[in-house]
Amino acid sequence: MDFIGAYSSGNISYLLKGFLVTLEVAFISIILSFVIGSLLGIFRYAKIPVFSKIVAVLVEAIRNLPLILIIFFTYFALPEVGIKMGVMTAAIAALTIFESAMISEIVRSGLNSIEKGQIEASRSSGLNYVQTMWHIILPQALKRMIPPLVSQFISLLKDTSLAVIIALPELLHNAQGIYSGPRGGNQIIPIIIMVALMYFVVNYALSLLSRALEKRLDTTHKKGKGKNKFQGNNQEVLPSNLS
Repeated sequence: MDFIGAYSSGNISYLLKGFLVTLEVAFISIILSFVIGSLLGIFRYAKIPVFSKIVAVLVEAIRNLPLILIIFFTYFALPEVGIKMGVMTAAIAALTIFESAMISEIVRSGLNSIEKGQIEASRSSGLNYVQTMWHIILPQALKRMIPPLVSQFISLLKDTSLAVIIALPELLHNAQGIYSGPRGGNQIIPIIIMVALMYFVVNYALSLLSRALEKRLDTTHKKGKGKNKFQGNNQEVLPSNLS
């Protein structure tokens, strides 16, 4: 195994270029899929007549397809009907379609986990449906959705490697270019170790971010409960003092 040759400045630079493409595709796909998936999840939760059922059918259909098939479809099939996309655009489109369906289920499950009584109480206090969702339901559901959302984002980052089949110049594609070269026979294991390390660093950082967000939200929630309890005790004590 040629570790010295594998970790030459040229190889490392080439891997980093591919890794930047991986991060760019993942970042754009995460933003788009989170927005689209959240909307789809809310639409399914709202149970809008006919529309929610159509969304449910589309989501279930996409969730039960392999991602690699969707990548093939966006890059090879869509041009047949006049929709041509570059390699990166096709990869982003495929990842966004697939991950939006996954995220929509996470959002819908998070919303369903909130007690229905809170919606009824909010509506009776004068808030309309949109205000109730935005100010009452979504903030609570988001806290419960953070772990599965981050897990899905990590999966998305790893799934970018599937775009190697359409020659997206991402990390794994560039790694193959190195160890498939004339002097790459002894560099396969060192290159794979470096690729694995790059994926691990980013994914582990996302996991740490998820834990930090959970702790912060949990601390804020506990402070709010403590404040409400303190106020409640004061309300109970004051009448007895006055009497």
